[in-house]
Amino acid sequence: MHSKVRAIVLSLLLVLVLCGVALASGGAEHHVDSGILMKDFLYRVLNFAIVVAILVYFLRKPLKKGLSGRREEIEKSLAEAEKIKAEAEAKFAEYDRKLAQATDEIAEIGDAIRREGELEKQKIIENAKTMAIKIEQDAEKAAELEVAKARVELQREAVQLAVGLAEDLLKKNFTKDDDARLIDEYMQKVGELH
Repeated sequence: MHSKVRAIVLSLLLVLVLCGVALASGGAEHHVDSGILMKDFLYRVLNFAIVVAILVYFLRKPLKKGLSGRREEIEKSLAEAEKIKAEAEAKFAEYDRKLAQATDEIAEIGDAIRREGELEKQKIIENAKTMAIKIEQDAEKAAELEVAKARVELQREAVQLAVGLAEDLLKKNFTKDDDARLIDEYMQKVGELH
């Protein structure tokens, strides 16, 4: 800052010297007028230099503060923008992770539903077998006098009936719509969490 003040003062002195040289080279006939003009000019230059010096003295610190304050504001804005960007990237990563996790959970739920369906199918088949055995035992008691052919026919019908009942129960109790409905309900619950 001092170098700028020196440059201004030197510039003013150079202007003053050049003006003095210009006035001095004017001629001898205007000697009295040129001396007055020179004094007037020197007073004006001195007055201007004093005003510039006062302005530089009093405005240097506020200008410096203002510029440094603006620099701090810009740095603060850049830091805040970086922070917001980092937060947005973190949120994106979190949502991406949650989406991947939800996809995995949906796959797990689908597998669990299939496993439960298989278990339910096994239970129904076991119940049907148990029922078939009971029907077979009852049929044996009631048809002891029947011929072997009737006995085999009844057994075959009982097994077919049991398998048919098992299939009907499976179709009735667990359908593709149930599978789709369970998946849709889960997706809605996952959507509400976000």
